[in-house]
Amino acid sequence: MRLFLNGVVDEIEPITARMRRVRIAGPRLRDLTWVPGTHIRLLVGDPRSPRSWVRGLLRTYTIWDHSPDGYLDLCILDHPAAGPGALWARRVRPGDPAAFTAPEGRLVLRADAPYHLFAGDETAAVAFGALHRALPPSAAAYGAVVADGPADRLPPARTGHLTWTYRPGELVDAVRALNLPAEPGVAYLAGEARTCQAVRDHLVRERGWSRRDVVVKPFWAPGRRGMD
Repeated sequence: MRLFLNGVVDEIEPITARMRRVRIAGPRLRDLTWVPGTHIRLLVGDPRSPRSWVRGLLRTYTIWDHSPDGYLDLCILDHPAAGPGALWARRVRPGDPAAFTAPEGRLVLRADAPYHLFAGDETAAVAFGALHRALPPSAAAYGAVVADGPADRLPPARTGHLTWTYRPGELVDAVRALNLPAEPGVAYLAGEARTCQAVRDHLVRERGWSRRDVVVKPFWAPGRRGMD
């Protein structure tokens, strides 16, 4: 049985051409245990609707930011083939209730990393932004993000080596072109499932990385219910 936390939508703001920042506030959020990179499961469907049960009541979102003042921010991508999450973000308004599960997940920083590599698509940019902000100033970071165009770029979380590639460019080619140190670091791969697998295969087979040093978090897959 899932235990839900409850809050109220406090703010809605467009932060890219296709992404909305949704702030959820409430007293229960003041003591929320949050680690950058973790996610919540947001209730986006109506439990009274049979259609919602078919399409799925919950969608997973990485927390963009959290404040002990009692709010958290989500950034939700809109797209033409909108699933339940994107539809929820379109219709929600300030003052609407919001219910979600406690933060969880393994897409978190590894303190022992010689350097950090981030690779994914625009759906991963939120997680990467939260992780970048959590890096110590001395940490070396590299990254590649693929998106439809410059209008999809999130504001940079910190200075560093982050390459944005625009379609029809491929993520694996962007990572292959990165001038990484000779020794392996720790990679955080997120976004479309098969693309993440292709980048992991490149790191392991072409650069000699251990699979232990590649953290993969598929966010979506074409035609897969619950990941739309």
